[in-house]
Amino acid sequence: METIVALATPPGVSGIAVVRISGEEAIEQASKHFSGRHDIKTAKSHTIHYGKFVDNDNTIDLVTISIYRGPNSYTGEDVVEIGCHGGFVIYEEIINSLIKSGCRLAKPGEFTQRAFINGKLDLLQAESVADIIHSKSIISEQVSTRQLMGNFTQRIQNFKEKLITIAGLLELELDFSDEDIDLINKEDIMLMVDELIAFNNEIIDSFNSSQILNNGFSVAIVGYPNSGKSTLFNKLLNKDRAIVSPIPGTTRDYLEEYQYYDGVPVKLFDTAGIRETEDLIEIEGIKLVESILRQSHLVLVINDASNNQVFSDKLLEELKQKYPNKNYYLLQNKIDILPVNPRNPKEIAISAKNETNLKAVKEIIAKSAKESISRVNDILVNKRQYNLLKLINLDLTNAKQSIINNYQNELIAIDIRNAIKKLGELTGDIYNEEILNQIFSSFCIGK
Repeated sequence: METIVALATPPGVSGIAVVRISGEEAIEQASKHFSGRHDIKTAKSHTIHYGKFVDNDNTIDLVTISIYRGPNSYTGEDVVEIGCHGGFVIYEEIINSLIKSGCRLAKPGEFTQRAFINGKLDLLQAESVADIIHSKSIISEQVSTRQLMGNFTQRIQNFKEKLITIAGLLELELDFSDEDIDLINKEDIMLMVDELIAFNNEIIDSFNSSQILNNGFSVAIVGYPNSGKSTLFNKLLNKDRAIVSPIPGTTRDYLEEYQYYDGVPVKLFDTAGIRETEDLIEIEGIKLVESILRQSHLVLVINDASNNQVFSDKLLEELKQKYPNKNYYLLQNKIDILPVNPRNPKEIAISAKNETNLKAVKEIIAKSAKESISRVNDILVNKRQYNLLKLINLDLTNAKQSIINNYQNELIAIDIRNAIKKLGELTGDIYNEEILNQIFSSFCIGK
């Protein structure tokens, strides 16, 4: 493979930047530009060397060179990591010098892709690297780290071994079919299949919770114009993020901000006021409200209680009919002007302006966000894994139905073998270049 190079740390002003090289010529290429007390071409693995990085006799920076000889490296190849001063200039000079010498700029995720190809990581572990990098909470980071250490892989491997045992028993009996000997009890096979379907469903059920941990629990603040949406948004953030004005239609677009509630990342959305209007810009803003509602988990409908308590009831019912699977609360705002009595537990009287009952709103968000990740079960499942697990469930369900219908063992074994193959795709035992490129293209360059 070609020797690749990339910045392994975020670009920008910092105390240090790290340039990573991997490939057969990694140490050779780095040695062309390194001037220090020792020749790094003969340096031992896992050693660090201090000296100058030079290009055409010009010193670019004082650097450290870390040597990792394959296969005992992240990628399984020879790896060199160059520590230089941070900034926007030095690392680019170093990378450009190495490219001129024969290295190639790495593609996104190419270092981890090589680690996978060289057997240092399986595909589940490789995907957990991206999850760690993009973690938005301590919980997701900790779960992803356990998956990198092989937690998820081991559970899937146990799953696979049980399926192989079932397939083996079914196929063993086929060898004695002419002798009319029953070597297995179909009821026992059924119990084993049921156990594996339940295990698979447990992982599948964690998908939505995994998505929330990775992307955030979405809370939409919606209502008619001037109901107090932006005021509430600002109060929840403890800063003036949205413009507050008595003029209707001030919010033309949506605003989005992250907060953390009990360790769960929460995305708060302030949306345009919903009303009939001929203002083209405002119409586009109202259209965006629908896209926000589709992705939201919790919807806070704000009513201007100073008009009357039922003013937004029609809007709430319309939203429930259009988006029936959301969790809704009706917030009766402006009780500092006209007090109201809530009609049910999902209606709360507040004054966003005076922060009356603001604590209750925050508690609703925190409780809803916490409940949304209750099915994580120490595994974060991404879309690729989820789709494969659903297909595996279909294979196992088909196998179960074949047992109920008293079909031949060879037909039952086909579905079991199909499930085993898909588990191989899950861990990367079976893969194709297109799938790999799709997975690793979402990584950052340098990882």
